[in-house]
Amino acid sequence: MKYEEPMMVGAARRLVPDQLHTAWVCVLLASLALSGAAAAQALYKYRGENGEWIYADRPPEDGSMAEIRVLESAGPAGEIAVTHRLVTDGIELVADNQYFAPIELKLLVDEIRGLQYPPPDDDLRWVVPPRSQMTLIRLGIIEDSPAPFLAYRFQYLAGDPESGHEPSGLYRVPFAIANNFPITQAYPDVITHRTPDSYYAVDIAMPTGTGVFAARGGVVFDVASDNFRGGLSAERDGPKANVVRLLHDDGTYAIYAHLNWNSIRVRPGQRVSRGEYIADSGNTGFSSGPHLHFAVVRNLGFRLESVPVQFQGANSVRVTPATGLALTAY
Repeated sequence: MKYEEPMMVGAARRLVPDQLHTAWVCVLLASLALSGAAAAQALYKYRGENGEWIYADRPPEDGSMAEIRVLESAGPAGEIAVTHRLVTDGIELVADNQYFAPIELKLLVDEIRGLQYPPPDDDLRWVVPPRSQMTLIRLGIIEDSPAPFLAYRFQYLAGDPESGHEPSGLYRVPFAIANNFPITQAYPDVITHRTPDSYYAVDIAMPTGTGVFAARGGVVFDVASDNFRGGLSAERDGPKANVVRLLHDDGTYAIYAHLNWNSIRVRPGQRVSRGEYIADSGNTGFSSGPHLHFAVVRNLGFRLESVPVQFQGANSVRVTPATGLALTAY
């Protein structure tokens, strides 16, 4: 099914002077996280009518007993913030990128008074390296002007627009060697993969709990692992997919989505090798059944685009994903 990469909307901030006009007060208005909700969830475990174990986000309707578990967060999530600092004759806006991946950031100025406006030909876009701070812009105070005022927002997206898809070899089929599972959707059959970030995504039908292995080496920069819901509402269920995002050396990154709850074995900042076990397949998020959604994407300038991939077959033969094809891992 469809898994769509979110556009990150940064915090809107207003800088206003205090009563002495010697500093600015920063008020945080809103913020959205990359991986969606990170709050702990309650999981109810109980027996169904036929004795099977059921895991749900609400207690049984008949009022029978259920084991209640609190699902912990996947661990520290990356974040990016834009703050300000005073300089001799104005202010500087500074970005702090805590992700283990480069982030493209765009500044949107809503209102400015008493400060020098950025030149009109400035794009107000930057690429902030992983785990770093960067001074974005310096705005000088205009003499004999009203009290300085600035209202701004920022947006950000993972990836460097200068990157290109340059794999050193074929992608490994992302499950255990000698196993085989069918592809249920691949380009050009875009049943649910209708946007550029998913045109070349590959859906592989895999029973819940099947081991998922890295198709290519890289650095994990984002995970969501504590969701267990799945369903057919893109709006309601889409944000509930468990995901691993893995940055490749060429700047592209892989998306492994719909993973089983509480099964992810890698953490942000961890470098994994091709063929390393990273999680179990599942049925979380916008999904009609257990499967793995695998895609490789690149940032083309605040626009994500998936790229075609080829898997390694027997005797290193190139295998192009196709709907209905049974993939075998070698």
